[in-house]
Amino acid sequence: MKRPLLGLAAAAALLAGCSTTEARTTAPADPAPVKSAPSEVASPENATTPEGTLLVADFGSDTVTFVDPDRGPVDSVRAGAAPYGLVVDDQGRAWVATAEGVAVVDTAARERVALIPYRTKNLGPVTDGEYRGGGMGIALAPDGRHVYVGVNVPSGNGTLETIDTATRQVTDTAPVGRRPFDVDVARDGSEVYATGHDSFDVTVVPTGKGGTPRRIEVAPYGTEGGLGSWLKPHYAAVRPSDGRLLLPFEGERLVVVDPATGRSAIEPMTANTHQHGATVTPDGTLLVVGTGPIDASADEGASLTVRTKDGEETVIPLDGPHEDVSVSADGRTAYVTGGFTRDGYWNGLTVVDLDTEQTTRLKAGERPLGIAVL
Repeated sequence: MKRPLLGLAAAAALLAGCSTTEARTTAPADPAPVKSAPSEVASPENATTPEGTLLVADFGSDTVTFVDPDRGPVDSVRAGAAPYGLVVDDQGRAWVATAEGVAVVDTAARERVALIPYRTKNLGPVTDGEYRGGGMGIALAPDGRHVYVGVNVPSGNGTLETIDTATRQVTDTAPVGRRPFDVDVARDGSEVYATGHDSFDVTVVPTGKGGTPRRIEVAPYGTEGGLGSWLKPHYAAVRPSDGRLLLPFEGERLVVVDPATGRSAIEPMTANTHQHGATVTPDGTLLVVGTGPIDASADEGASLTVRTKDGEETVIPLDGPHEDVSVSADGRTAYVTGGFTRDGYWNGLTVVDLDTEQTTRLKAGERPLGIAVL
């Protein structure tokens, strides 16, 4: 059982949850060998981006990196300071949440074509680090007409900004919780869900005119410990079968939230490790990134949980901390970024064969967080 309170020294170091550092630092040495990128990197004028290429947000630099899933990095494009989440639309445009604004990257031409400034005020200077102001979670409407980005306001509640993908303009804002780690959209596009890491909640934001945002507390361990607590929501996924939100906690509890009523149920999980990134496949398989132990004497190491729609789990060990996950179009391969929002990150990702459970580490940009399969 996890404890809601940290020791005083650890809580003071963490300040607001998961990080022990604010400034960009040099990544520690990789704990295991990784594949190197090929020496021949495509020049922009000759660039081609095959289907299945990975795109990662380089939180440790100002770029997004194109990654061949077999060979490693092949190209990078400047996006903006400290890019966090990204999403790709059906026209091949990547929408990247950075500290400066939402970058629009043409993935075929491999160039940034726009940088959309935030409407939100009081973001502070453009900087890096986990608590920097600017975009974090980001999601695309089912019809592709809007992008929704959660904007972190240092030392305050965040906002959800709506971007019209045709005009590339911010058309609306709504208040959400503190540090919106993740943003998800209802299957019919009628609501957006912003997961507030430091406020222990999900904010439901209607996309139609006249709707009022409503807060749902998600705190299966309680809120004791406040900003110094580890036991907060990080990422969510929308279950395809019924639209409920799935929020994993600590490899012990899966909170299933009905956004219509605000009621939640708790289902057991088995990884027993601190959890971050989550995604769900069309058949209802949930994948959750375990970043490693809070208490090394009681918790397990980093892992990827693969949970069927019936609740059966396979826990695949990973070598070292990871942050987010995406899945190949055929559902047979998972890609788990090693960037991590806390210390201990590495500059690569792990390729997981979901049939054999074999893993391969691959270089992939600088502190990669968000990831998409092109």
